[in-house]
Amino acid sequence: MDVTLDTEQDTLAFGARIAAVLRPGDVLTLVGDLGAGKTTLARGLIQSRLGDIDVPSPTYTLVQTYDWGEVELWHCDLYRMEAPDDALELGLLDAMGEEIVLLEWPDRLGALLPDDALSIDIAFDGEGRTVTLKGFEGRNV
Repeated sequence: MDVTLDTEQDTLAFGARIAAVLRPGDVLTLVGDLGAGKTTLARGLIQSRLGDIDVPSPTYTLVQTYDWGEVELWHCDLYRMEAPDDALELGLLDAMGEEIVLLEWPDRLGALLPDDALSIDIAFDGEGRTVTLKGFEGRNV
């Protein structure tokens, strides 16, 4: 499924649409170049459930967690992670399969990335963005 997002507001709203279909144990991958809108989409997703809270990029902390009702939502930016095994120290592998895990720069996990992860690929498209979803079959996004 491809979606065109023309503005930052469109990206935030699309994040809210994705939040509505998340389930405990979901792992979402956000793929895109620097500045494509990965963190903006994550912000829309998180704020749709938790209100107008500060949602910083976890570039330096690597992980930000949020209370998501019966589970936590883990927002991870793996850009600075040096090796896939570093995910073990973060507790990330323990969180996958139980919590909702949102991964920016998921390629840093290598073979540790679950095969059933939901993929969100964001590409520049003129002034806007094109988002391609994979793995969301049967979910009304």
